[in-house]
Amino acid sequence: MSQQITQNLKTVKEKIEKTNQNIRLVAVTKTRSPKEVSAAISAGIISIGENKVQEAEQKFLETPLVVGIEKRLIGKLQSNKIKRAIQIFDTIDSVDSVRLARKISQAATAIKKTQRVLIQVNTTNEETKGGFSLESESEIIQCFDFSGIKIEGLMTIGPTEKDEEKKQEAFKRLKRVFLKINKKVEPEKQMKDLSMGMSGDFLIGISEGATMVRIGSLIFGEREARA
Repeated sequence: MSQQITQNLKTVKEKIEKTNQNIRLVAVTKTRSPKEVSAAISAGIISIGENKVQEAEQKFLETPLVVGIEKRLIGKLQSNKIKRAIQIFDTIDSVDSVRLARKISQAATAIKKTQRVLIQVNTTNEETKGGFSLESESEIIQCFDFSGIKIEGLMTIGPTEKDEEKKQEAFKRLKRVFLKINKKVEPEKQMKDLSMGMSGDFLIGISEGATMVRIGSLIFGEREARA
C-alpha cells in the first residue's frame, strides 16, 4: 500500500510540475484509513482535505503524523459542528453562505482565532452542489467584512459529467468571479487562491488558473464500493 501511494503521488506531482505552475496539492483523505493518510504524509503530502468533522477528528487522533500538516475541511459544514471545526482545521474550504460565514466569524472571534476560509461557488448550477451562485458577488463581498475570518480564495467543484469543455467553462466562470471580487475589495483583503480541479480534471483546473487542486483517487486508488 505505502509503495503504491508513493508511486501514485510521484506520478501526480510530475504531471503538475510539467505545467510550470506553483500549485498546492491537497490530498483528499476522506474515508481513507489512518495508515493510508500516514503513507501519503511519509511520501511528501503536506496538506490534506477531509469532508466530515467527526470522521476527521477521530482520524487525526489515530494519525500522529498529521501534526504540522495543513488540515482543510472540504466538505459541507453543519452549524452544530462549527466550534469543533475551527479547533481542528487550519482552513474551511466550503463556506457556502453568508449565514455560515457569519457563524464561523462569531465562533472564531470567541476563541480569538482568525479562521482561514475559502468561499465555495456553484459554477454549474447543479442542485446537488453547494455554494454561492454566480450572481451572488455582493453577498460574497459582504463576507469580507466579518471579523475572525480571512477569506483566502474561492473553491468550486467541476461538472459531474465528463465533458471537458463544460469543465473548462465552469473553471473560467470561477476565475471571472475571483477577478471581479478582487477589484471590489480593499487591496489587503484580496484573495490569492483558486481551488478547482480534482482527480478527473485537475489539469483543466490548472490550465484555467487554479492555485490549488484536490486529489484523492489518483493518490490512494479508487474507493471500494460500500454495500
